[in-house]
Amino acid sequence: MKAAVIDQWGQPPRYADFPEPQAGVGTLTATVEASALTNLTKGIGNGTHYASREMRLPMVPGVDGVARLDDGRRVYTGAVPPYGMLAERTLLNAHDMVELPDGIDAVTAAAVPNPGISSWLALEHAAALRPGEHVLVLGATGVTGSLAAQLAASVFGAGRVVVAGRDAARLDWLRTVGADDIIDLRNDDVRARVHALHTAQPFDVVLDYLWGNPAAQVLAALADGPTGTYHRTRFIQVGAMADPTMPLPAAVLRSTGIQLSGVGIGSVPPAVLAAARTEALPRLFDMVGNGSLHMRTAARPLADITDAWTTADPSGTRVVLTP
Repeated sequence: MKAAVIDQWGQPPRYADFPEPQAGVGTLTATVEASALTNLTKGIGNGTHYASREMRLPMVPGVDGVARLDDGRRVYTGAVPPYGMLAERTLLNAHDMVELPDGIDAVTAAAVPNPGISSWLALEHAAALRPGEHVLVLGATGVTGSLAAQLAASVFGAGRVVVAGRDAARLDWLRTVGADDIIDLRNDDVRARVHALHTAQPFDVVLDYLWGNPAAQVLAALADGPTGTYHRTRFIQVGAMADPTMPLPAAVLRSTGIQLSGVGIGSVPPAVLAAARTEALPRLFDMVGNGSLHMRTAARPLADITDAWTTADPSGTRVVLTP
C-alpha cells in the first residue's frame, strides 16, 4: 500500500510503499479516508514532540483521522504504531473509535477532533471556565485558538472573550463568531492593551497557544497592577507557535494571583480524555455540521505529503490529506 513513510528523524515523510497492516487480537484493519496534518502529527513525525520517544522507525505518521471499516461504518480513530493515519490502510484499536454521524464529510470530520478536543479540555478541564468569566485567547487566529474562542462564548458561557493574533482579517472575522474585543499582535502594544483590559475587567482565564514573547508580555501585563491586588487568573499553556521557551521573572508568579498550568498529552487524566472523546466529540461534530461552529479546511492528496509537510498552512486553515 502507499503511505507517508518516515525513515529518519528530522526528515519529512516520503510517499512510498509500506507493508499492509494485519489484524490481530484487539485490532482491526481499515481503509483511511482522511487525516489532518496537525502540529501534533508533525511534532511526533519530526521527533521533536515528547511522544516521539515511544516511536520506532520506519513509521507512518498521522495521529488520528477518519477510516471506513470493512463492514462499511465510518469512524474517527487513531492508529496502532508503526501504522498511522497517513496511509491507504491502517491498523486501529478495535475498542477505541467513535462512529461518525451521517452528513459530515470525511475531510471535516478528520479536521475537527484534534483542535476541538484540545479546546474543550483546555476550557472545561484545565481552566474550569465558569459562565460569565473573562477570557483571553492568545493565538486565536490559528485553527485551535479560533475554535477555543468560539466554544468559550457559545458553549461555556464566557461573559467576555478577547482574542489576540497576528492575522487582522481573522481577528475581524472572530468578532462575528463570538469575540468581544481584539488585540493585534503585529501592531498593538500588547502589554499596554492587556493591562488596560485586565484593569477594566480582570481576566479569569488565559488560553495560550503561542508562548515566547507574546506570553511574556501578557504575563507581565497581568502583574502590572498595584502591589497587593489579588485576582486569580488561570493561565493555561496549550501551544508554542511563537517560541518553545521564554524568560519568566519569578516575581510575576509571586506578586499576582496567576496560576500557570498546561494541557496536552500526559497532563490530562485518561478518564477525562476518554470522556471528552465520547461526550464532547459528538457535540463538536454536530456543531460543525449545523454551522454553529466554524472551521476552515483544505484537502490535499496524500501523494503531496512531502510538500504539505514542509509548507506553512494557510492562516486558520487545517490541511487534511486524503489517500
